[in-house]
Amino acid sequence: MAKALFGHVGGPDPRMVSEMRRLQQRVRDLEAELVRLQEANDALAADADHDGMLVPDREPALA
Repeated sequence: MAKALFGHVGGPDPRMVSEMRRLQQRVRDLEAELVRLQEANDALAADADHDGMLVPDREPALA
């Protein structure tokens, strides 16, 4: 019981802290990748719109 109490009072587990930091870095990396891909997508959409290459809206399906 003393070990359980000491472990609880002893502070955060270093493995947990390390994993939390790793996950936070992964989230930051993914957010940066998302921004990069959105910017690339916007650039491609603007270029396609400028060139008039956007596909016109499709006709509705027949009922």
